[in-house]
Amino acid sequence: MAFRGKEMMKKIMEKIGGEKNLAPGVKQALKQAIPNSKVVMNRAKRGLFAGRHIQFGNQISEDGGNKSRRSWKPNVQDKRLFSYILDRHVRVKVTTHAIRCIDKAGGIDEYLLKTPYHKMDTEMGILWKAKIEKLYEELGNMEVVFFTPEAEADLDQDFKDMRLEQREARKQLRRQIYGWSGKQKQIEEQQEDLNPNNWGGNSHEISNNQVANYH
Repeated sequence: MAFRGKEMMKKIMEKIGGEKNLAPGVKQALKQAIPNSKVVMNRAKRGLFAGRHIQFGNQISEDGGNKSRRSWKPNVQDKRLFSYILDRHVRVKVTTHAIRCIDKAGGIDEYLLKTPYHKMDTEMGILWKAKIEKLYEELGNMEVVFFTPEAEADLDQDFKDMRLEQREARKQLRRQIYGWSGKQKQIEEQQEDLNPNNWGGNSHEISNNQVANYH
């Protein structure tokens, strides 16, 4: 455990060479962007705890009222949360309170976007929040194109044709690898005989020999 906000501010000041190199008002802006929680567990770096951290107190005995120091740890669960902007599940350690906050916000993306930086009390939360904000900003700068119903129908037909071509290509590849079986050839010849387009002439009936051979 550590005083996370003070440590982060101290590291920032060491990297920039002290407060003398800061412009007026920058330090206050940094304080608003850095978590202001007092005690944060080390394992909170790897999850979203939503302000729930270890607590300390006394355990009082029922008989003599003797007090002994103890601690209460938050209920941390390992969950897979779906991110719409990433289009995949994200495995993260969260507290039960954080799960309720995420459900209330409408998802992990909305929770990270709505929660301000100074209330995001873990390094992982700050990192994910910055990443999600950048992705949504890039998404907002993209151009959106709307298709007409006719164009959507053409696209669907193109996808169907592409899938049929891929299926036929796989069939041809299997024939080249495993060879052409005589039984399969016989079945296809019988199917061609039963096709009305291949009968020819004025005949509209299937001969008994063709039906017998087919069965």
